[in-house]
Amino acid sequence: MSSSIVFENVTKTFPSREGEELTALRDVGLEIAPGEFTVVVGPSGCGKSTLLDLLAGLATPSSGRVLVDGVPVLGPGLDRGVVFQQYALLPWRDARGNVEFGLEAKGVPRRERRERAQEYLELVGLTGFGDRYPHELSGGMRQRVAIARSLAFDPDVLLMDEPFAALDAQTRDLLQEELLRIWERTGKTVVFITHGIDEAVYLGQRVAVLTSRPGRIKEVIDVGLGDRRTGDVRSSPEFAQLRHRIWEQLQDEVRQAAREGEEAVARV
Repeated sequence: MSSSIVFENVTKTFPSREGEELTALRDVGLEIAPGEFTVVVGPSGCGKSTLLDLLAGLATPSSGRVLVDGVPVLGPGLDRGVVFQQYALLPWRDARGNVEFGLEAKGVPRRERRERAQEYLELVGLTGFGDRYPHELSGGMRQRVAIARSLAFDPDVLLMDEPFAALDAQTRDLLQEELLRIWERTGKTVVFITHGIDEAVYLGQRVAVLTSRPGRIKEVIDVGLGDRRTGDVRSSPEFAQLRHRIWEQLQDEVRQAAREGEEAVARV
């Protein structure tokens, strides 16, 4: 199963130390089709993680609505699995036990939990590592466990907040390929946050570019590279054109943010 996602004129504000409101996102409108892999990029501090928190139900909009299959998001739910940059594994549980954790909360019987945990460890390429504890696993392996844990309770939507940012380049490329394979096999709706333009183009069917804060949707770009796991897609002219297009969009926002910062300093 996969689900549609809609952001309807979503604004999110936070109180600041000065007693004024800080607007992280303003009037965000975005539609994501069931089974689509959408990547969100934007300048630092533009509200990318806030957008994902709203979708996960970890925060509520100040105005507007976030809908999953037409139902407003009012809090966390088992229809959405989240993978963060930090692995957040339980150190006292082995890999299999970590994957089983969400299934326990769902009330899945013990034998079925074990079978399903084993299935998803195999899916992420960790056959034979179920009895290893987090400190016995590499960073890439720990992130695979985190992905398996999020997939095991069969969410309709997979939310990923810069999950590969802390990994070395070789491991990151490997896990990007692995994630595409998992997505193609499971058909989940995926929303993926990243700072990396290459990662965005390689993974996404569409790339949503946010403006500098307050974040708004500047452009949604269709990628259309076909099967990215055949041949060296990253060296193709199409890849380079898409990368440059997104880079130009982001550079415009960085320059605008810098100008606004200089003007704010001049007014003080």
